[in-house]
Amino acid sequence: MTELIGISPQLLFAQVLVGLINGAFYAVLSLGLAVIFGLLNIINFSHGAMYMVGAFCSWLGMQYLGINYWAALILAPVVVGVIGLLIERTLLRRIQHEDHLYSLLLTFGLALMLEGIFVELFGVSGQRYPVPDLLNGGINLGFMFLPIYRAWVVAAAVVVCFTVWYLIERTKLGAYLRAGTENQALVQAFGINVPMMRNLTYGFGVGLAAFAGVLAAPIYSVAPHMGSSIIIVVFAVVVIGGMGSVLGAIITGLGLGVIEGLTRVFYAEISNTVIFIVMAIVLLLRPAGLFGRQS
Repeated sequence: MTELIGISPQLLFAQVLVGLINGAFYAVLSLGLAVIFGLLNIINFSHGAMYMVGAFCSWLGMQYLGINYWAALILAPVVVGVIGLLIERTLLRRIQHEDHLYSLLLTFGLALMLEGIFVELFGVSGQRYPVPDLLNGGINLGFMFLPIYRAWVVAAAVVVCFTVWYLIERTKLGAYLRAGTENQALVQAFGINVPMMRNLTYGFGVGLAAFAGVLAAPIYSVAPHMGSSIIIVVFAVVVIGGMGSVLGAIITGLGLGVIEGLTRVFYAEISNTVIFIVMAIVLLLRPAGLFGRQS
């Protein structure tokens, strides 16, 4: 069929792979946003900046501390998670009972501040991060050449996303988190430290962004503006999936990445806007999103 419309199977599968890779980043980043909004009711506009900080943590660790990629996958999310704990404890907690607009403006200001600091320190040009030796090279599938690292990115993102979904939706810890969102006073009456739980949840959410940043470092250049170039798309993914829906963030992120990749094959002119077109259609038909709860 692809040959009948003048498109080679190699090109089609290559674009599906590119779409899956982009979708993997969309899924992990939108998952972190969904966790923070769904459990804390915080619109975190600094999420893209945390993604950038995670990538820079891996690059700085390699340059100055000799930390390899595998250690960075663990250490960068922890470092960024600790930064998130401090932000929630010192800033966001003070406005937790205010309108969502306050958290959006505060985190937007934080994003601009972090980007400005990194631009001042490292300039606007990107820094190269090498692919780890274990994941170098590729596999010849006959119809296309599959880079091992890109396959690893998709697999790691899918495993992390569905592990987080299971923890939140199928475990007692997830039940406590959801209950704390609905009725904080009642959960505290059972002896659960809800403020600490909120604090750790925010740190975990931004840690997911840092994890995505480490995955992205060998594919894209590590640059101060790498977060701002993706965060608008990720917010669109969250809106389409349903604000606060963990499963919606995962499935929508992966699916829209593939749709974006296929659009580059069939109608490249709208490939950069197809996600926003889908968002407009979904909001018209289902304002709560595909997996969101109707008010």
